[in-house]
Amino acid sequence: MSTLNITNEEELVRVVTKLVIEALSNKSITIPVGVSNRHVHLCRSDMDILFGKGSQLTKIKELRQPGQFAAEEIVTLIGPKGQFEKVRVLGPLRAQTQVELSLSDTYALGVKAPVRESGKLEGTPGIEIIGPKGGIIKSQGTIVASRHIHMPPSVASKLGLKDRDFVDVEIGTERGAILKNVLLRVSDQDALEMHLDMDEANAVNVKNNENVRIIK
Repeated sequence: MSTLNITNEEELVRVVTKLVIEALSNKSITIPVGVSNRHVHLCRSDMDILFGKGSQLTKIKELRQPGQFAAEEIVTLIGPKGQFEKVRVLGPLRAQTQVELSLSDTYALGVKAPVRESGKLEGTPGIEIIGPKGGIIKSQGTIVASRHIHMPPSVASKLGLKDRDFVDVEIGTERGAILKNVLLRVSDQDALEMHLDMDEANAVNVKNNENVRIIK
C-alpha cells in the first residue's frame, strides 16, 4: 500500500475525492433489463390437464436465464372481472404453478394479487386457467413479481453484495428514476439481469436489453 504525503487540506480533499471516484468506478457495472409481460409457469399435473397427459412444452425462444425459455403453449386466464387470452407459458415445468401479472393486469382481472418474490405463494389468490385440453381453478399462485436482479457470485463479490440483499437501481432514460428495494438473487446458475414487469418498465421508458446500474 502506498503512503500519501499531503501537505495541505485542499490537496487532501482533491486526492481523497479522486480515490473515492476511482473506487466507485471500479465497482460500477451495468445490468441488462429483461421486461416481463404476464405469463404462467406450470407444474406437471396442471400441464397434463391443460395440454394433455404427458404433453411437453415446445421451446420457441431461449431466455437470458440459463435453462429458461418461452414456450409455444398459451393459456387463457379468467378472473372475477375479466380475462386475458394467449398468455404465454414459460418453461421448464416447476414444482408449483405460478401466474405472474402486473398491477394493471390485476385490476383488469379483479384479482388482488400481492407483490411477492417468485415461489412465495402461500396466501396468494387463485385464478382460473384454460388450455386446449381442459381447465383448472387454482386456489393460490397468482402474484405480482417483486422487482429483482439475477446475479452470478463473481459479480456480487466485485460489488460487495450478497444473496438476499436489497439495492437501489438507477434507470437512466429520459423518464429515468431510482427504483428502491430491488432484491438480489445471487446464484452460480444465474446470468446477470434485472427483471421488471410491464408497468414498471413503461413508467420509466426502459426496454429489453437496455442497461441500468446499482446505486449502493
